[in-house]
Amino acid sequence: MKIAVINGSPKGQYSITLQTILYLQKKNPKLEIEILHASQMIKSLENDFTRAKELLDSSDAVIFSYPVYTFIAPSQLHRFIELMKEHNIDMTDKYVTQLTTSKHFYDVTAHKYIEENMLDMGVRYIKGLSADMDDLLTDKGKEEAEKFLQRFLWSIEYKVFTQGVKTLPTANRVPVEKRITNHKHLEGKDVVIVTDCDDDTSNLYYMIKRFRDNFKYNTRLVNINELKLNAGCLGCFRCAVSGNCVHKDGFDNYLRVHIQTTDAIVYAFEIRDHSMGSRFKMYDDRNFCNGHRTVTEGMPVGYIISGDYSKESNLQMIIEGRAEVGGNFLCGIATDEFDATADVEKLSRALTFALDTKQKAPRNFLGIGGNKIFRDLIWQMRGMMRADHKFYKEHKHYDFPQKKWYKALIMYPIGWLLSSEKILAKMGNKMNEGMIAPYKRLFKQMDRDEEQRKIHGR
Repeated sequence: MKIAVINGSPKGQYSITLQTILYLQKKNPKLEIEILHASQMIKSLENDFTRAKELLDSSDAVIFSYPVYTFIAPSQLHRFIELMKEHNIDMTDKYVTQLTTSKHFYDVTAHKYIEENMLDMGVRYIKGLSADMDDLLTDKGKEEAEKFLQRFLWSIEYKVFTQGVKTLPTANRVPVEKRITNHKHLEGKDVVIVTDCDDDTSNLYYMIKRFRDNFKYNTRLVNINELKLNAGCLGCFRCAVSGNCVHKDGFDNYLRVHIQTTDAIVYAFEIRDHSMGSRFKMYDDRNFCNGHRTVTEGMPVGYIISGDYSKESNLQMIIEGRAEVGGNFLCGIATDEFDATADVEKLSRALTFALDTKQKAPRNFLGIGGNKIFRDLIWQMRGMMRADHKFYKEHKHYDFPQKKWYKALIMYPIGWLLSSEKILAKMGNKMNEGMIAPYKRLFKQMDRDEEQRKIHGR
């Protein structure tokens, strides 16, 4: 059996993820494994895809090996998948799985992205392995890697796999009303629309125009295709140390001066291959010039999307997760699936409301869980990630529960009380009353404040 490994790490042979593949190769010398450093050589593959095509055509199975970048795979691997589809690579009935390394920050959305795209191509998909970056250096990690390959080979032998169901896209997008009324716009807010739209006949183009026309404030348009982006993120972590990107194309400075200082951001793109497309993903990945620093926290965001968004559950999670982790108030997502004109106008009103009332959204599990992963990572690596560490200290992100000694100690007597049936019987409802006592004090204080306002005529 021949297995093709598509190395999606821009670091090529220096990829941490690839080391697990090399370990498995050593443990299974009879397996024919051929590695293609797809992300590292993406520019040459754009010019000539022959080598990749020959490898994929001649292989019985494929493993995508990559680090998780910004909720999904690196932009270079996005581009490789686009090239696979552009060159009509026949993946029908090939067995495909994936292996990633990360700190488990949204590894689920990265895996789902690869799975969805491969199922589009008619493969027989087998669930992959999401490993921590250091797992292979432990006995447990080695065993998990070996079991992963064993499961993959067993699934191939006994034909245990997920097979995709072709989902036909909507034949026609619902057009947005193209009549523009040229409303007057107010100064005082800086709102930027980030897009990769380069087709002035597309629905996305007119959705953007409609939004700008209806929005209360002036807007600026930033087209990613016009930005000087020499290459995708390399995952070198130098920005986490110095705060500066290793690429000297000026994008990090442009991002900080012209985009991240704005009052709000609207992202506008067309759905491609279950995501925002490789160019937009390159822009997203290069935002990592801020390391793990949530520099736009508190800023409202919105999305204008052309495509079958309601069918893209993974993309929906990515967009919500981005807002949650970043501490951004998500004002809405306008699409052209049902009523593009109404959707765009709703987004316009919602973003205006968020700006005028300074809305901030408390985080849910997607945000709290993601930020705890980063908190622990930065604390552990603070000696190297100096810029990140400084940011986390200044913004009081180190909210470790184990440091809350008083609360931890008070739980011991409470636990003792709850373990005694006799004491519980005597207490009756006092436990519940004690739990809501602080809230009753809050309401009493509100009543006193209201009385004082009435007395003083306020």
